Amino acid sequence: LLMLVVAHILALHEVGSNNPDGVEIKKKKDENGIPLDGIPFHPYYTVKDIFGVAIFLIVFFAIVFFAPEMYGYFLEYVNYVPADPLKTPEHIAPVWYFTPYYAILRAIPDKLGGVIAMGAAIVVLFFLPWIDRSNVRSIRFRSWMYKLNLAVFVVAFVLLGVVGIKPPDEPWKTIGIVCTILYFGFFVALWLISKYENTKPVPERVEYDAH
Repeated sequence: LLMLVVAHILALHEVGSNNPDGVEIKKKKDENGIPLDGIPFHPYYTVKDIFGVAIFLIVFFAIVFFAPEMYGYFLEYVNYVPADPLKTPEHIAPVWYFTPYYAILRAIPDKLGGVIAMGAAIVVLFFLPWIDRSNVRSIRFRSWMYKLNLAVFVVAFVLLGVVGIKPPDEPWKTIGIVCTILYFGFFVALWLISKYENTKPVPERVEYDAH
């Protein structure tokens, strides 16, 4: 985690923060060399980060003190059941953040194939910068095909999380197979869409107004 934090800080220092329009603000600077659309780190980013940390700590301590097992989603119920060598549990669901990949593992009948698919589902995320070859950063200026593809991916990923909790029975088994195909299909479609899509023109400066 410490290395990830360091890598994030180095990347942030190198390229700077993004904006909703996906515009490179370093191209337009004032006489002092400061980006015209840039904002100072303090108080804007410090207040934002402090607020985010406060919300996280509220949720974190609420879970720790009032629902540490979170109804079996954070700590499995079977951990509190005495071991019985004569009885195998019918179904053991993993913790919630493993359930989408557990569903992908179960969607492949072959054991080795399931392990490879589960590993590939994680590894492929590291290749996203090369899979998405579009020069447009903001989703506002991407094509409707990109937005539809992303929406299908989100729905498939959420359904995989639900399937991973459920026993490997119908209709969850079939839903898991379909969502696994959609999961990997997202990256294939993204590679094609980003190559041939017609994007909207990106403005020279930030045009986003939150108010």
